[in-house]
Amino acid sequence: MKVFVTGHNGYIGPHLLELLKREGHFVAACDLDLFEACKIASVVEPDITLKKDLRSLTVKELEGYDCVMHLAAISNDPMGNLNPEITYSINRDGSIRLAELAKQAGVGRFLFSSSCSIYGKGETPDLDETASLNPLTAYAISKIETEKALTAMADDGFAPVFLRNSTAYGYSPMFRIDLVVNNLLACAFSKGEIRIMSDGKPWRPLIHCRDIAHAFVALLNAPREKVFNKAINIGANEENYQVKDIADKVQQLMPAARIVFTGEVGNDPRDYRVNFNLLYSLLPDFRLEYSLDTGMEHLYQELKRIHFSAADFDGDRFVRLKLLQKNLSKIL
Repeated sequence: MKVFVTGHNGYIGPHLLELLKREGHFVAACDLDLFEACKIASVVEPDITLKKDLRSLTVKELEGYDCVMHLAAISNDPMGNLNPEITYSINRDGSIRLAELAKQAGVGRFLFSSSCSIYGKGETPDLDETASLNPLTAYAISKIETEKALTAMADDGFAPVFLRNSTAYGYSPMFRIDLVVNNLLACAFSKGEIRIMSDGKPWRPLIHCRDIAHAFVALLNAPREKVFNKAINIGANEENYQVKDIADKVQQLMPAARIVFTGEVGNDPRDYRVNFNLLYSLLPDFRLEYSLDTGMEHLYQELKRIHFSAADFDGDRFVRLKLLQKNLSKIL
């Protein structure tokens, strides 16, 4: 098939391109390369590369493709708080426009990278796709509003699918440390401390970034009638953890590191434990490649390989907010 990917040089994109090319698909990809500084390993290149803002794509550039996989976004809550207008412009308005162009171009399937963060402060402990949405950030609101707009666009010729991804973690050639697992592990590795900014009690569903890529490929191959216009939580029931549980697992990997509760954010209101039964009913053969234990062990070995340091932890290179602030002029 011919697949068009946005955000291929982000955190998940390199894994996705590798999997698509391994299956023999023709891949075009679009990315503004805001995060090129965070590359720590070589990546698989697409057949066609467009270095541009997704908001400037045209119908002609999308013609002839079977599927759009839309990853590109300002995927950072602090940036949304700092400048919500940019988050809405790219994540919501840009995504809706892209879907409209894809529909005009005759693209049959549109896989949208949404997020379990839209559940916000979960009202129940086992949140499925019918649960109330309680967004707490501009990022989460942008995902909800895009889902609603694309749902209304669905018809016989255009099949949107919404991947409500768990919180990502793990090794990627385009690395980042501003995710809870990566942050706790990288801090312990480089500074000998496991710094928890909340009280450690909030729940998070977790998924390795490569497994999100696997889900995209699985939903590309799934029968249309099974996934048409569906929102699907992406993860696994056994991969829900409290932040303090993650810290304990980091300490098991690095027993010399001590757990420190900094109290910077107090009681984190983002607290959601998610149910993933729908994913496995729709895709009974789908399985995660990584558990939190194996994913953290792999990341630990990669931190050793690249000699990750305290300067890396404190610097700009692997923190999305800092890189976005540096490159703000490219997206205004």
